[in-house]
Parts: sequence; C-alpha cells; structure tokens
Amino acid sequence: MAVTYGGVGRLATALALMWITTGAVAEQPLRIEQLQRCGGLLQMDIQEFCLQASGLDEGEFQVTLNGTPLPAEAIDHDSDRLRIRLNSADAQSGPLWLSQHEQASNPVWVSLKGSNVVAATEQEVAKNMDGITTYVDLVSLIIEESHDGAQEAQRLADKYGAEVVGMIPPLNTYQLRLPVSDLDERDALVLRLGNEVSVDAVVTEESGAEESIESETSSPPDADDQEWASNRFLDAVNFYQRRLSLEGLDGDIETQPIRIGVIEREVDFDAPDFADYLGECRAEATRTCVYARDAAKPDGHGTTVTGVLAAAWNEGGNSGFLRGLDEVGPGFDVIVDRNSDAGITANVAASVNLVEDGVRVLNWSWGIHRVGAIDINGKEIDSLVRSGIAMSGYEELLEEFFLWLREAHPDVVVVNSAGNASSYSGRDEYRLPSSFVTDQLFVVGGHQRSDEDVQVEDPRYVIKRNASNIDMRVDITAAACVRGSSLLEGEQGEAHCGTSYATPLVAGLLAAMMSIEPELTPAQLRMLLRRSAMTIGEEYDFEPTDADDLTAPILPSERANELNHPDIGLSARLNMYKALDLTVQSLNRER
Repeated sequence: MAVTYGGVGRLATALALMWITTGAVAEQPLRIEQLQRCGGLLQMDIQEFCLQASGLDEGEFQVTLNGTPLPAEAIDHDSDRLRIRLNSADAQSGPLWLSQHEQASNPVWVSLKGSNVVAATEQEVAKNMDGITTYVDLVSLIIEESHDGAQEAQRLADKYGAEVVGMIPPLNTYQLRLPVSDLDERDALVLRLGNEVSVDAVVTEESGAEESIESETSSPPDADDQEWASNRFLDAVNFYQRRLSLEGLDGDIETQPIRIGVIEREVDFDAPDFADYLGECRAEATRTCVYARDAAKPDGHGTTVTGVLAAAWNEGGNSGFLRGLDEVGPGFDVIVDRNSDAGITANVAASVNLVEDGVRVLNWSWGIHRVGAIDINGKEIDSLVRSGIAMSGYEELLEEFFLWLREAHPDVVVVNSAGNASSYSGRDEYRLPSSFVTDQLFVVGGHQRSDEDVQVEDPRYVIKRNASNIDMRVDITAAACVRGSSLLEGEQGEAHCGTSYATPLVAGLLAAMMSIEPELTPAQLRMLLRRSAMTIGEEYDFEPTDADDLTAPILPSERANELNHPDIGLSARLNMYKALDLTVQSLNRER
C-alpha cells in the first residue's frame, strides 16, 4: 500500500505524541497523597484505610506494610484510589508504601490504635457571629471518666437522634454527627448535651479544611545559614558524630532509636531534601526515616518543619538535624501525621495514636488565640483566633490529653511553638496549647541574628523576633528562620520564619538527648536544656519591663547556685552542643 508524504508526516507526529504521552506517564512519580481511615471508624477488629495515589497505572502493583506485602484480597483498586482492609489481630502500626514498575512511593504511617475523627466538608461548615468558620453538625463529647465512654456516647446519640462517627478512646472522647441544619439548632443541642451529667465538655470545632496550622511571619531580608549558628547546630552534629562513634571517647554508649511525631499534613518527596526517603527506608538500621503523605509543593508548612529534622544534607535548601546524625545514629523515625483535617480535635487524635505507637517526642508547631486576645502593644490579634466557646472545649480536650500523658506515658514530651502574634504565650485565656503548665510541655520562642559583631555566646548575638510570643511560660528560644526546600538540586529555597521552625530544633535535640539516655524524664530534659542555654536579651532582675521578658529568667539553680553569675535574670537561648555534652556527662556520672 502506498503511503503519501503527508501520511508519513501524520504517522510520525502521532507516534511522537504517543511517545511523549507514554513518557510523561512513565516519568510521573509514584506517590501516596492521601491516607485516612474510612468505613466504620468505630470498628477495631477490621480497619479500613482509603488511599489516593498518583503515578499508579492499571498494571500490577504491590502494597507493603511493615516490610510485608499485603494480599490482593485485602485491597480494592479503582483508578488512583485504593481501599485497604487490615485485621488488627494480624497487623501492627507501621510504614506503608506502594511499588510498581520498579518504583516505590513515599512511605506513610498507618496507625491501628483507633483514634480518628471526621472532618467537615465545605457544605458542613458556616460562619459564626465572630466570622470564624465552624462545624455545623459535628461536635465531640468528653465523657466523664466514671462512665464507659463508648456506651455513654451511643446512649446520648440515641437519645438526641445523633450518630457516633469518631472517637479518641484514651481520652473518653467521642465525635457525634448531630441532626441539625444550622448553627442555631447546633448551639441549642450543644447546650442540652453539655447539661448531661455524664458529659464533661462539648468540643465545637472551628477550622477550615485547608487552614494553615500556624501562620508564618515575614523573613528578614538577609536570612541565611548563620541563623542556626546561634544555637550551635553544626557543633552539636559534630559532637554527636565524634563522641558517639566507635572510635570516639564514648564509643561504648549504645544509642537507642527514638520516634518523633510531627503534627503536620504532608511533605514534598519530589524535593531533593526528601527524595531518598522513598520505599523501605528502614532497610538501613541507623538512618533517619520520614513517613508522610506527599505534598504538591515544596514550600509548605509541613515540608519546612519536617526539613528542620530530616532534610538531606547538601541536596536542597535545608539540612535536617537528625539526618546529620545518621553515620552514628540509632535510626530516628520521623512520623508526619494529622489524622484528618478536623482541626485541633484531629491534632489531638493523631497525637494519641502516635504516642501509643511509641513516639517519645511530639512536635506541635501550631497554636490558637482566643477572640479578643491582645498583643504586647495592646492591639487585638486577628489571626488564628477562635471563639470563647471553642476555646473552652479545646482547653478541656487538651487537659484530658496531658492528664492521660502524665498517667499513661510520663516519658513523652510535647514541644510547642510559642506563636507569632507578638502576644503572651502563657495566658490560658488567650493562647493554647502553650499556656498549659506541665513538665511534659516545652514551649519555644523565636529569635534571629542581630547586626552585632560579637561571639555566639554573647546575649547580643541574637534578638527576639518581633512577632514571637513571649512571657514566663516560654522555656527557651531558638532560631526562627530557616531555608525551605526546593525542587531543584542544590538550590536554596526561600526563607521561612516563625516559631514553627524554632520548635523542631528543640524537638530534634530532645530526641537526640533521649537516644543517648532514654531514661531522662521530662523534668530532667528541661533542666539540661536550661542549664546548657546561652542567653538573649537584657538583665531584668526577674522583673519584666516593657513586656520584654522573652522566656522564664535563668535562675541561680540553673547556674550551679552562683548568685553572681552573669546569666542570672537573662532569657534562655538554645545551645544544642552544650545540651548534648551535658547529657553525655550525666551518663558518666551515673557510671
């Protein structure tokens, strides 16, 4: 058959288009973008999880949990969506990933501990009188501990025509979907539920599905790598590698693996900072591993926060502290999870699951202020605010969480950002969760490099970030500015600033300290942080002036009872190197 020139041209064009299309499909990376409990959230024996993946075609693929492939009958596949059924008696919480065509996806953490809450859709929220987005028909009941929570929640649901749709069993908290259609009906029913003898509190959720966990503040014009020098970041990495290596002076120290829970949505695994965390990360025993849903862009809050802990070195814009310890480290697990987009309630549910899965350090780079809260200049705060009714419910929920933590998991610490509203971190009528006073909660403020040409130990080396919240409840300050991740290898991302990024510096350090001495209590960890701290700010003789007390002042007891020590009365600045040094010294004293 004769083929004309035009026909050949059209055929070549068609083949080229087919090649381009096929190539584009082949090049699309395999990623897990969403993972959530689905089906009956109250069912514990068989738990179902719904996944949304990208880069998955119709060919054969494999789903692996904890290094073991799942049987085909446990998986339903429909295009880019998967539904997985797990028998709780046969499975344990752990990393799950997909494999296809010699590609492996990002690993996500699957928790089988059962605390899950439902997020509202766009059609199930409304604006309240304060102009804040609030859930219309979803509330959570904190049941008095003298009652069986599950039974009582079901009784109340039957009584009021509601449905139990979510739960946090360790906190005796159950989520109900109410038979209401507007906020007036909701508030009337919430009032009736709150008057039930068995109900300790009702939590009304005020959250948009895609609201940022904590707002960022503008970066300084010349933010660079000197920021972390103010906390002796590289000195700490060098100390850990040198002193804990087999050839080091303390080579007989057996470090222990530590799990860190990061309450964030997702991480961008396309960024060079995270590109080598795909698939079975734990095949290498001593390396840091990251488990998270995949983000669409590298400049998100979760990617930047996680990068402070685990970004690869010399690959992208960030360098993770724990990743720098890989050569001699015990193998840190960084688990990024937020349960669902159900706001503060979901943050708490995720935290409960992670603690029950063995997490020792929780990173909470988030917080909220009550409507009407004022900053240090007397101006009203207008970001990340919640109504008084919502704040009361959150306060009760967080109180239950910390009571449970103290009773069931006294070795766990929570590291929380002080906030970026130029306000007070410790006033419970204004700020949550940083206002809670408990040994297990560490509150972190933010500082930045000053223009002073002084040694790093000098208090003038840094200044407080103007936006950072302050007061006596802040335990310590750390560098607030960090370079974010980028999609281009070797390229520095834009600077991100806020107490959100100071927080993982402290969380990572605490994890490293625990890896050296796992028996350290939260009170001992705080003591080591404060004793090792450098200083920031002016001396106030314990009397704050002009609302400028950045942290609780350093006490004589934190300086070997030297009443005339120059640090006394100053605020505390993170010294990562000295904290590790004191941790090793404490081991030697025990011997």
